[in-house]
Amino acid sequence: MKGRLYIIYTTMIDLTERVWWDYVHQDIKDLLNESNLLAAKVENWDEKFHDYAFVVFPAAKAYEGFLKTLFLDMGFIDEDEYRGKRFRIGKALNPSLDRKRYRGESVYDRIVEYCGGEELAKSLWDTWKNGRNLLFHWFPEEKNAISFDEAKTMVMEIIDTMDLAFGECKIESKS
Repeated sequence: MKGRLYIIYTTMIDLTERVWWDYVHQDIKDLLNESNLLAAKVENWDEKFHDYAFVVFPAAKAYEGFLKTLFLDMGFIDEDEYRGKRFRIGKALNPSLDRKRYRGESVYDRIVEYCGGEELAKSLWDTWKNGRNLLFHWFPEEKNAISFDEAKTMVMEIIDTMDLAFGECKIESKS
């Protein structure tokens, strides 16, 4: 799908121009393109929905893959954590993690130390929390349905946070 443009939040985005495009795996590219395509298609639908989280889901899944790959390449997780089914980004990035109970598991703390501050770690956590955790869970008192505009904005937040992470972590492109 290289070079194909999709409409997101009234702007044209060519994801192939993103600094991390050649760094990410093909399935992550496909997932991001799927969110873009959904946003472009849904824009023209006559049907209206209560919740547009389905537009965000592929991008949120891609973000998870991006973070796991980034954390592996930065040495914040090992190959077993990367390939295994037990590593949880939500736990590893949570700034409120009980340090005594989860000693050594805080990727958040490693990012803060690496970057010399909390800005990047907080951005990664906020995007994770807002674009995945809050969006894809249902609780009786918290019905986290989002509008179409909010869904497009969330996809852009995921993409923008990937830009920030790739730049701050000084990762080399695979191309």
